[in-house]
Amino acid sequence: MPLSLQAGLWGLVSGSALVVGALIGWFLPLSRRVIAAIMAFGAGVLISALSFELMDEAWRSGGVVPVAGGFLAGAGVFTAFNYLLSMHGARHRKRSDRRTRAQDRGAEADNGVPLALGALLDGVPESIVIGASLLKGGAVGLVAVIAVFLSNLPEGLSSAAGMKKEGRSPGFVFGLWAAIALVSALAAWLGYVGFAGMPAGAVSAVQATAAGAILAMIVDTMVPEAFEGTHDFAGLIAVSGFLAAFMLSKLSG
Repeated sequence: MPLSLQAGLWGLVSGSALVVGALIGWFLPLSRRVIAAIMAFGAGVLISALSFELMDEAWRSGGVVPVAGGFLAGAGVFTAFNYLLSMHGARHRKRSDRRTRAQDRGAEADNGVPLALGALLDGVPESIVIGASLLKGGAVGLVAVIAVFLSNLPEGLSSAAGMKKEGRSPGFVFGLWAAIALVSALAAWLGYVGFAGMPAGAVSAVQATAAGAILAMIVDTMVPEAFEGTHDFAGLIAVSGFLAAFMLSKLSG
């Protein structure tokens, strides 16, 4: 199978967690504490993946300038777009609590588009990383795929639960996440095709940019929900996720 197609399929696998999470959140509602615990664990896994799978690899390939520049640029771009979307109803897109989500400006209006754009903003950098990981050695970064899957699962779960409480139709919810899963596959495909043959420094800059965006996303959207739902246990659960991903990275390497 061509590597470009493999990249798209792995992106679809990670993006499918949104649909799986939405199904769980819709038909088997979980408590906010459980959702927050999953969010905390996924945040720990993602932090581990971007530390050892992205930043460390980018540093070895490109050096300080592309890594530092890309890392800050990724965080800056994410923050700017996230701020704009927050002003239009997507601030609490990962929250399952209706009262919290209702605090969004424009929450009384139809904010489906901001929610979708917010999910894309969260997921596209992750999917690009998955595709780009095949550029080195022809094998996908398994830890990165698992990390993205675990971060998407609570997003689909919590958002579906919240949108159900707000009266959204099943067609809207599942159609939204299915479409974003397909976009994730496309982003992973582009992550491979778009950067194949590029200098190592350029690929390193892309990896660092994605890492910066992912870290900003974790702090802005995942950590608040994780802490509010689990309180004093959020740190321990996140550390467990970090350790699990770290061990998997070392054992699979």
